[in-house]
Amino acid sequence: MALQGPIPVAFDMVFPHGCYVVGDVEPVKDFDASTNGRFVQSRDKNTGDPVWQVAVMDADPTVKAGQKTIAVKILSTVQPVPPAPLPDSPFTPVEFDNVTVTPYVNGAGRLAYSIKVRAMRAPRRTTIPAKHATSASVSAKDATTTSSKEIAA
Repeated sequence: MALQGPIPVAFDMVFPHGCYVVGDVEPVKDFDASTNGRFVQSRDKNTGDPVWQVAVMDADPTVKAGQKTIAVKILSTVQPVPPAPLPDSPFTPVEFDNVTVTPYVNGAGRLAYSIKVRAMRAPRRTTIPAKHATSASVSAKDATTTSSKEIAA
């Protein structure tokens, strides 16, 4: 089979409505190498880079409340810093670059995905607000959103 290991995907395929940082960036513990008094940070098996994680909230309104917050693992030699929060808001929108997903079966016997990224940054505005969009650009945007949902589901 041609697909082995983490599967590269676009950010919009995983978070078509965007996402928000809701926790601190923390090192991921290597449970095999750590001992009671000694913390060892986990390293990615493929790259050898240290692994960090941050909790994010999926902005998709159709996601159930108990599934909205997920951990995203970041492979980086230095601790990543989240972008600045929105002015006058408690929310910090974020986008990720070089996203991969690894499917696995969780403890409850259900399909789940581990999400790893190479970088975290402030979102880029690439869409035209609806009131200024032409019908052609709205149609293209709707088609992209539909395919993203189908692939992500």
